[in-house]
Amino acid sequence: MDPKTSLLDQLRIDRTQAARSPEDRSRRRWLIGIGAAALLAAGIGFWLLGSVQAGTPVHTVVAEGVTTSAVAGPAGASILDASGYVVALREATVSGKAIYKVSDVLVQEGQPVKQGQIIARLDDTNVRALLEQSQAQVKQLEAALESAKVAEEDARPSFLRNQKQLSEGLISQEAFDASKSSYDAAHAAALVAAGNLAVATAAVEVNQRYEDDTIIRAPFNGVVTVKNAQPGEIVSPQFSGGGGIAKIVDMDSLEVDVDVSENFINRVHSMQPAVVTLNAYPDWQIPAGVIAVIPTADRSKATVKVRIGFKQKDARIVPEMGARVAFLDDAPPSQTHQRSSGTSVVVPAEAVQINGDSGIVFVVDGDTIERRTVRLGAHEADKQTILDGLQSGSVLVIGDLSKLSDGQKVRVQR
Repeated sequence: MDPKTSLLDQLRIDRTQAARSPEDRSRRRWLIGIGAAALLAAGIGFWLLGSVQAGTPVHTVVAEGVTTSAVAGPAGASILDASGYVVALREATVSGKAIYKVSDVLVQEGQPVKQGQIIARLDDTNVRALLEQSQAQVKQLEAALESAKVAEEDARPSFLRNQKQLSEGLISQEAFDASKSSYDAAHAAALVAAGNLAVATAAVEVNQRYEDDTIIRAPFNGVVTVKNAQPGEIVSPQFSGGGGIAKIVDMDSLEVDVDVSENFINRVHSMQPAVVTLNAYPDWQIPAGVIAVIPTADRSKATVKVRIGFKQKDARIVPEMGARVAFLDDAPPSQTHQRSSGTSVVVPAEAVQINGDSGIVFVVDGDTIERRTVRLGAHEADKQTILDGLQSGSVLVIGDLSKLSDGQKVRVQR
């Protein structure tokens, strides 16, 4: 080998040996350690994140406080509230008994009327003609009856005379029979004339009633709330929408009808005191009382209808007004909850499991929930009033509560 070539081979660097040098191996161990530490840190992070998110996801709502106070008077505090409307127990859409054309309407909307007062007149041209015709027939038949009676009276003496002569043997049987036939015919004609007169008199009575029906009178004391007809229009009793002449409401029969949930109907009874607040006058509390609890339930709404009567009348109370009724506790003080005033809370209905007068709610406390029993108040639409057992500002779980339990971990979703 050339000495120069041998010298170059000795100076060439062996890269395989260099890669396996102690410095390189140390560097590789350092990198591996760093990677393992990173993987361990990532694992710990994922484990901690999983533990944070391990709770059941839930939606929440905050309970809102509402101030309640007892109503002055002997009845006590409100134990149940319900909403309804003012209705009239007695009202009527007045119309004719048959199809008529309106001649005149004598009332306007809002006008008070008395029972028997004329409120409209209908066209009586046809019925007046029938009445006059029947009255003329009565006069004619009265004359016919008078003539028949005269004929009967004329035939009677001859009949009686012949009857006596026959008994004495002065006339023949044939002569007597002829006189008797004449008298019987006259008597029968008088009876027929009397019957015809009675029929004609009855026809006059019928036509007179038809004539009276063209005069429309108020059936009771009240106020005209709707005027449907104008002079010249045709009205019919068959069509209540456009057939009526006017609608009259007895303002002394106004009451409030409310629907009470089946869950709370055991708190309501007849003669129970109540207070009505009209939506139009929220600061006016009207003394009232329960007239009756209708003994049937509405299957579709799970409610029972309750009638509330006003204890004082006022012109400001009108039909179809929205009203809120507070049913008062009339039990002896020893049997009532001593709560003349305080703060209740209102929550969505889906935050409560209802069970009669009480219910179950789940209160969020950090990352867990607490199962709590509460006393329920009024239930309206999608709102539930809670009287006791919950404070304003409490955070409640809403939704499907059947899968929750006391102390369960939860994760609030925003």
